[in-house]
Amino acid sequence: MIIRHRVQTVVACCVLTAVGLPTTGCAQPQSGAAPQTGSEEIAERETSTRPEERFEFTSYTEVGTLFEELNYTPEAWQAGIREVPRVYLTTIAPRWRDRVSAEVTVLEKKRIFFRSMAPLVLRSNEFILRDRARLEEIRPRVTGSGDLSADERLWLSELAVAYGVVKDADAAVDAAVLDELLVRLDIVPVSLALSQCAEESGWGTSRFAAEGNALFGQWSWGGKGIKPLQQREGMGDYRIAAFETPLQSIMAYMRNLNTHDAYAGLRARRAELRAKGERMSGWELAKTLDKYSERGPAYVESLHGIMRVNQLDPADDAFLGDGPTIWLIPVGEGSS
Repeated sequence: MIIRHRVQTVVACCVLTAVGLPTTGCAQPQSGAAPQTGSEEIAERETSTRPEERFEFTSYTEVGTLFEELNYTPEAWQAGIREVPRVYLTTIAPRWRDRVSAEVTVLEKKRIFFRSMAPLVLRSNEFILRDRARLEEIRPRVTGSGDLSADERLWLSELAVAYGVVKDADAAVDAAVLDELLVRLDIVPVSLALSQCAEESGWGTSRFAAEGNALFGQWSWGGKGIKPLQQREGMGDYRIAAFETPLQSIMAYMRNLNTHDAYAGLRARRAELRAKGERMSGWELAKTLDKYSERGPAYVESLHGIMRVNQLDPADDAFLGDGPTIWLIPVGEGSS
């Protein structure tokens, strides 16, 4: 029988303190810390209203049993059910890299990985969409009457800074700024995030994932993060950005795609799809990521290969259910 513990408003190792993003980069150097936005406010508010439970586990089989109880199974997925429960992994236990991933079959490893990461991707997108909805609600008043509260003006200025549209909060926020914000403040399709996460972290088995929940190999400077065994010459004392939780890593990755100049093509293509009312396709947007890796077009082919082999396209239609939030907390040997 599955035992889950109901908790109050805050889980000690949960992700609600994980919205502040460090200075990060992709396979190429970049800089610029991302300030907090309204997502943190949403997270705190939801924590006080949505039922929460802790699920401590010592084995992946226990998580599998929980998923079955929640009807989060391969059979349900094959039947066309796209609802995903709010089960959030709080850390990638080192035992996944050191032991478990080698003990299970390749198919089991992939299923565990995708089902563990998908709710976190959807949660990160949920934060983005709620900020976007607020922006769209404010926009007519900015370009029209200008009747905004002090809190709204502050939020809007901080959002423009966070997404790299203006340099400081004192800059004017006009129609052009709002238009660019709407291009940047948008989701990353689940299939794309999952395929990049698998590619960049070796299905969560990389040293960086085990030591710092780092799923996308994002770079950091200033002595913070995990030092690669061999740093590239001429690139300075860079590190791989470490995170308290996997959700932090995913949010930083999405902020990277939504702000870095190298991914302007992705944002432009995404805006085209949205303007035409077309489906947000990870396969389509992956075509724009030839600058994410030094491998160029070969990297895009690799992402497409992961999507095709693992049939990830339907994941772009997934959504989070209305059930309780369940924090998946590794405990016991190899959990830290």
